[in-house]
Amino acid sequence: MKYGVVAFPSKKLQDLANGYRKRYDPHYALITPHMTIKGVFDADDKEIEQVAKAIQEVASKHKPFELNVSKVSTFAPITNTIFFKVTVNDDILALHKDLNEDFFGDQPEYSFVPHITIAQKLTSGEHDDIIGQLKMVGADHTEMIDRIHLLYQLEDGSWTVYETFRLDGVN
Repeated sequence: MKYGVVAFPSKKLQDLANGYRKRYDPHYALITPHMTIKGVFDADDKEIEQVAKAIQEVASKHKPFELNVSKVSTFAPITNTIFFKVTVNDDILALHKDLNEDFFGDQPEYSFVPHITIAQKLTSGEHDDIIGQLKMVGADHTEMIDRIHLLYQLEDGSWTVYETFRLDGVN
């Protein structure tokens, strides 16, 4: 089964993201707006119990972190994905590192760019038509994230929460 670890932003930021995702993200109905902390990995029923315990240990060492969305950006020309850019801070980087280095699953395929996707799988024409408009509208939102979530993928492709972990550490 496929799993991943994410942070869900507040309803306010999810609503803002979903305003775009309804039109520009074919995964809109499959997963709530989120910031991926550990990308997709496979685990069986026995392994996932060990993974959940390990995530609990990591979460207990990390304090809540500030999620600050400062602008709209894109991964073009690599992919025509548009996203809310999350300002990188030491807390986010440390949490990502602890969940990806010497942890279950493979090393991340790409460099870690904290973000919340608002559009993906666009044609080049679609991307070029909307990126300028979205950058002008921009984004400005700050909140505290005090929990992370281990998700799993259902047969229909949608994602749901397997377990939630409180960030209650002091690091």
